[in-house]
Amino acid sequence: MTALALDNISINFGGVKAVSDVNLTVAEGERRVMLGPNGAGKTTLFNMIGGQLRPKQGRIALFGRDVTRLGPYQRAHAGIARTFQITSLFSALTVEENVYLAVQGTLPDRYTIWRAASDIADTTRRVKQVLTDWRLTDTRRATVRDLSYGEQRKLEIAMALARQPRVLLLDEPTAGLSTAETENVVALVKSLGRDVTVLVIEHDMDVAFEIGERFTIMSQGRVIADGDAEAIRNNAEIQSIYFGEADA
Repeated sequence: MTALALDNISINFGGVKAVSDVNLTVAEGERRVMLGPNGAGKTTLFNMIGGQLRPKQGRIALFGRDVTRLGPYQRAHAGIARTFQITSLFSALTVEENVYLAVQGTLPDRYTIWRAASDIADTTRRVKQVLTDWRLTDTRRATVRDLSYGEQRKLEIAMALARQPRVLLLDEPTAGLSTAETENVVALVKSLGRDVTVLVIEHDMDVAFEIGERFTIMSQGRVIADGDAEAIRNNAEIQSIYFGEADA
């Protein structure tokens, strides 16, 4: 089954065509990496998939359902979760409280406001599992604003996965992470079940080729190539665009 299908997606900002006629098909369970220089349109494309932006033309389908006109929260309930280039967390709350909010928002009893989330057994169990999987147990009582940037990045990814999404969008997930933290993120992404389709924007080529099965290359708002690791490595045009004169 096709998890995600984009059909002639375009968007303009004033007179600038930020994304132009993008067609993309991602199979269920696939690990797809988006590559390209800064300004290529990758994050803008993610924003249209996630619902933060609405395309000026084209269609977005999630598991065959047209979601082009749905808002971000509706797409979240349909199974899309994502992270951002700049972390989006509740900085005044603790790590554990952030994870509680992420987990509780996915449960049928999320509107049970007359009792604490910690009293809901399923929520508590899943929160503990997320904290353990992402090695956040030792910092669970820490206020998010007191975490390092790398720790905040890791928490945001953990929260996205805590929602048990069908499609996970990761926008530069290893940016700002130490070598050990990067290795942990790569291992956890690779350990995800095939019931989760993963799209990643990544500039670290070692990470990209470690995670990705197929690669989509963008430049100046357009998709210029699509293929497996060997095809991408051997494409002279991609080498020139990605490592040469990057479009800013």
